[in-house]
Amino acid sequence: MKIAVIALGKIGLPLAVQFASKGHEVVGVDISQAVVDLVNTGTEPFPGEAHLQEKLHEMVSAGNLRATTDYADAVPGADAVVLVVPLFVDSEANPDFGWMDSATDSLGRNLTAGTLVSYETTLPVGTTRTRWKPALEAASGLVEGRDFHVVFSPERVLTGRVFADLRKYPKLVGGLSASGAAKAVDFYHSVLDFDPRPDLERGNGVWDLGSAEASELAKLAETTYRDVNIGLANQFARFAATAGIDIYQVIAASNSQPYSHIHQPGIAVGGHCIPVYPRLYLWNDPDATVVRAARAANAEMPDYTVGLLEGAYGDLAGARVVVLGAAYRGGVKETAFSGVFDTVQAIEGRGGIALVHDPLYTDGELNKLGFNPYHLGEPVDAAVVQADHAQYRVLSPAQLPGLRVFIDGRRVSSPERWPGITYRVIGKA
Repeated sequence: MKIAVIALGKIGLPLAVQFASKGHEVVGVDISQAVVDLVNTGTEPFPGEAHLQEKLHEMVSAGNLRATTDYADAVPGADAVVLVVPLFVDSEANPDFGWMDSATDSLGRNLTAGTLVSYETTLPVGTTRTRWKPALEAASGLVEGRDFHVVFSPERVLTGRVFADLRKYPKLVGGLSASGAAKAVDFYHSVLDFDPRPDLERGNGVWDLGSAEASELAKLAETTYRDVNIGLANQFARFAATAGIDIYQVIAASNSQPYSHIHQPGIAVGGHCIPVYPRLYLWNDPDATVVRAARAANAEMPDYTVGLLEGAYGDLAGARVVVLGAAYRGGVKETAFSGVFDTVQAIEGRGGIALVHDPLYTDGELNKLGFNPYHLGEPVDAAVVQADHAQYRVLSPAQLPGLRVFIDGRRVSSPERWPGITYRVIGKA
């Protein structure tokens, strides 16, 4: 098959490489000439994705994969087009379809009959049918369901482990017609491999959910569940701390029963997914009080955690406080909706001097994010762990000279590592 992948980001590029590895002719489209040039030399444009560099080099060298900025080069005659264009959101995670609208228009103007179009970007329910179908028909002059087919098939992978996750989880599809869904099932079977999953009654593979709307909701539901679960864990943790209870023992005890799956509390919920997709769900269902309350509870956690610091340290006016971790998640160089922003704001709002350390970021990169960089070994009064980088698990007092209080927002350390220093963790008195 000839396959076009639109947007060669942290999900799109690994997908293009995966499709090419199955022997198909894959052309990736990206608006960045720099990204296109790197891909065409077999060089990954961003670090941190397991096995991407070697697989990319192999597929480009074999002639199975190339990149372009030109839709007219990639789309005409394609058997399938997969779009993973970012859906941007504002600070409240209200959707901004600008880039996806532009990509859809460019795709439509180059679309030819017989093509399967699959959207993988997470969307509010109904978007595929009510926005993308008419947009593609208007731009192409073709009729969906007769001349081409549109489906929604959400990406279900985490950056850093995309290739492993593609094998591990069922690929969900939902079409606007039964024939379109059948084509999507056949397509994804031809480009993906699946690990055995005897735990799944339906088995691992490609699952047709019956409609694009069901597939859209499945992605929103699985991520919203995580946000609600974490929100509940954070509520338990805040209460446990006031009652002198160790919430981590409670969670372990509760989860020893097979119907309980309580997540872990923490300083923040960040990234492109968990803090965003519940808002996309609320865009469809504004009366979802449980979802709204959980999102609010999680959004409060950075300020709550700095409150723990203030309670242990005292007045923060003039105190040098280092936030350990700019990234939203350990080992991932990404600050989308990271808790670092609200944590710094909460420190500065209490009169403290906020500094930021992250082993993945240079001083210049931290400056561009609006932060004052900190280097291990410099004097500091207090520290707050915001990202669970592996480096922070082995931190010692010698690396933070002058430290009086250590607030472990991710439970990466233990009191024993901080003799003579006040150690606090969320969920314990």
